[in-house]
Amino acid sequence: MGYQPRIKRRSASRKYGKGERGKSKKKEQKRGCTGSSSEEANHVATAKEVIDGTLQRLHILGNQRFGFYPFSEHFERWLLTLENVLYEFESNPNISVDEIFVNERSQIISTVQTQLEEKRYKETTLELELRCIADSKTQLERIKKDYLTRAREIKQQKNTEIKRLYSIVGRLKKGLNEVLHMRTGFFRGVSRKDREQRELAAVQALSDAQRTLELAILDFKESTKRLRDEFESKRDPYLHRLKDAQKRTENMETDGSLEDRWFACEALADAVNALLQRKAIQLH
Repeated sequence: MGYQPRIKRRSASRKYGKGERGKSKKKEQKRGCTGSSSEEANHVATAKEVIDGTLQRLHILGNQRFGFYPFSEHFERWLLTLENVLYEFESNPNISVDEIFVNERSQIISTVQTQLEEKRYKETTLELELRCIADSKTQLERIKKDYLTRAREIKQQKNTEIKRLYSIVGRLKKGLNEVLHMRTGFFRGVSRKDREQRELAAVQALSDAQRTLELAILDFKESTKRLRDEFESKRDPYLHRLKDAQKRTENMETDGSLEDRWFACEALADAVNALLQRKAIQLH
């Protein structure tokens, strides 16, 4: 038999080996990534991380401002967030709270809840006050409109009546002058007694007309005054009511809960720090 050279499979073997090593490397990298993600997911925050995070979130919550009315709509969400912060703090396995902290925390939460309920009630009364203000303005406008209408009517009546009385006075003065001219005028043939009677009658009629005019002017002045007094007697209660309601609502249209919420978060932060001092937690 002739010599047959040995078939070299070294290159194929190397090629196969390289592929296997590549696949093996990728599997190791994949297992490494999976392991890293799993470690991150299962990472438990250290005591220092929990404490720092809790204090920071309490600071943020304590300074949170509610920018628009009604502010009470934000209270429940804010309290829920605060309770979640405290729950995460207390449930961390690296944190061990004591009875003192639990009592302090419960008291602080109870206090701020009561304060926010009081603010919620005040907002309810604010809505009533705002309706009171709106109603008072409506009533004041109605009273003013009625007053102006009646005042205009009295003025028109006064102008008409005074003009009529002035006309009468003018006519009587003219008649009196005619009687006086009887002495030297065409009526010289009229007897003296008749002239005197006519003169007295004309003077009396003029005096009565002038008196009627004076009384009418006084009467219209009195009517105007009575109308004004009536207007003020109707207006003033609503005006005082409006001013009082506006005064009560001056400080209620801004978020009055900020101070209470800030004090609550500061008190909770102090409770956390006091707990650390009692437990002497190592922040390393």
